[in-house]
Amino acid sequence: MGLANRINTLVKQKVNSLLDKYEDPKEALDYSYEKQVETLNKLRRGVVEVITAKKRLEMQKTRLWENVRTLDIQSRSAIDQDREDLAKLALERKNANILQIQDLDKQITDMQVQQDKLEQTEKKLSAKVEEFRSKKEVIKAQYTAADAQVHIKENVTGISEEMASVGMAMNRAEDKTEKMKAKAQALDEMMDSGVLTDYTSNKDDIESELEKTTIKSSVEEELVKLRAERDKSRKKTNKQEKTQEKEEEKVNQAEETEKEDKEVIVTN
Repeated sequence: MGLANRINTLVKQKVNSLLDKYEDPKEALDYSYEKQVETLNKLRRGVVEVITAKKRLEMQKTRLWENVRTLDIQSRSAIDQDREDLAKLALERKNANILQIQDLDKQITDMQVQQDKLEQTEKKLSAKVEEFRSKKEVIKAQYTAADAQVHIKENVTGISEEMASVGMAMNRAEDKTEKMKAKAQALDEMMDSGVLTDYTSNKDDIESELEKTTIKSSVEEELVKLRAERDKSRKKTNKQEKTQEKEEEKVNQAEETEKEDKEVIVTN
């Protein structure tokens, strides 16, 4: 029995876990609301049926009252014609109809009581269903928002884990790069100091020094030429600027002279 109970409990746990995984709370709320609306509609149909039955009883009562009035007229007419037997028969039917009317009144009263109860129940249930509908929509919206937040956080967590891995890989690459750079600098220093020989070059130290001297001399010659060209260019530019300034002064003097001549003419 102990093993059977454990198996039964385990099966229930697995089934419950599976149902919880695939159950959509929004669909459950909508289904519950639909069932409540269905119950409310059944209650409303019951109210309609009770009202219909009551109306049939009222119509039957109206017909009986018409019969009562007709029988009353017939009994009076029979007495006027000295037909007491017909008058008695009319009165008997009249009283029988009155008894039926009294029974119908009782049934109509019962129907009205039942109708009132059903209508009150319908109003209360309708209010509860409407309240549930509003709460349902709020809960669905909250569930949707919470579900979206969970997915976003799960994605962010996944991205963070991935970025952590990428960061570790980048750190390893940077460390390796720094080591390689340091090693290259060390090799350069060793080659410059002569500890290591550059076997890729066929030149000895003397030839290398001569080449460096030649290159340095060529550089100095080029610098001298560049300085001479620069000074020559500056002199030429200064000369052009001075010539332009003189021409501008001549133009200004001519304009002043012409202006003074005009003023003299105007004064005369």
